[in-house]
Amino acid sequence: MRVLAAMSGGVDSAVAAARAVDAGHDVTGVHLALSAKPGTLRTGARGCCTVEDAHDARRAADLMGIPFYVWDFAERFTEDVVEDFVAEYAAGRTPNPCLRCNERIKFEALLDKAVALGFDAVCTGHYARLSTVDGRVELRRSADDGKDQSYVLASLTAEQLSRAMFPLGGSTKASVREEAAARGLGVAEKPDSHDICFIPDGDTQKFLGDRLGEQPGLLVDDSTGAVLGRHTGVHGFTVGQRKGLGIDAPAPDGRPRYVLSLEPVSGTVRVGAAEQLAVSEIVATTPAWPSGVPLGDGPVECVAQVRAHGGTAPAVAELVGDEVRVHLREALRGVAPGQAVALYRPDAERGDLVLASATITGTA
Repeated sequence: MRVLAAMSGGVDSAVAAARAVDAGHDVTGVHLALSAKPGTLRTGARGCCTVEDAHDARRAADLMGIPFYVWDFAERFTEDVVEDFVAEYAAGRTPNPCLRCNERIKFEALLDKAVALGFDAVCTGHYARLSTVDGRVELRRSADDGKDQSYVLASLTAEQLSRAMFPLGGSTKASVREEAAARGLGVAEKPDSHDICFIPDGDTQKFLGDRLGEQPGLLVDDSTGAVLGRHTGVHGFTVGQRKGLGIDAPAPDGRPRYVLSLEPVSGTVRVGAAEQLAVSEIVATTPAWPSGVPLGDGPVECVAQVRAHGGTAPAVAELVGDEVRVHLREALRGVAPGQAVALYRPDAERGDLVLASATITGTA
């Protein structure tokens, strides 16, 4: 097959590309230039997709003896990921930019261009597994639970996944680094990128404040309605947040307060005790079916996941109209509108199967 290997400049994508070459595919490497300031250099282990990363990817491709290109996707990335991120926070929601990047950049813009150029598949360094059952693609958790990325891939369509390759799905991160060193890849010990790639200093609140400005509002005790303080914008908060609330007086019981909900129209941030964060019901919309098969009629036993790493609970899910309603058998905390909920069918032998993903619009 003609395979386009997306090479970020990190160890995972480099080893994935090398495995595709070993498998006998006709591989071409491509690095996506996503920064509107291409001269920006990475600082420490934060971020990715910088000019420094492009050089690392090119060196890896040269070692493999494969063609290599850099494609400028900065404008598309800014529109579909960065601006979406800012708009979601302004609306009081909590987005996942990595999920949006996979959905709209790597498996929409990139895959579409690859297919138009005659490539059969796109290969990436994601930790997830693909299998085909009765001619239907299935997305499953990776062998390395600590690195599993099926959650941020769960919004992809069956058609997109049918043209995807995840060579690292059955490997652990440690074995991938060992393999990279054995292959002589200079990125073998390169640190993983952390946080949000377009906020390399990690200061999300400042990033949003610079773009949205001050939008003053009140901090309110959810139980009593008492005004506890003022803030400069709901975009500076997320559900479940405890630190940096700007509340001077302690709670009457002396316990910490947490953000419970955000009301962007009124500018109100409601806070309360930790137990008030518990969520047992989730309502989500715009569901995606990675295998191409919607949930069946009636309730479906599953495991729900609301964060990329952690935030899982046994659940019962049901498709009602265009909504997915999820009843959690064990309450979860810190569940916010804008997040994605991914549903899994447990399968110890072959890895948990991804049933669906949908965007959370409400909780109870």
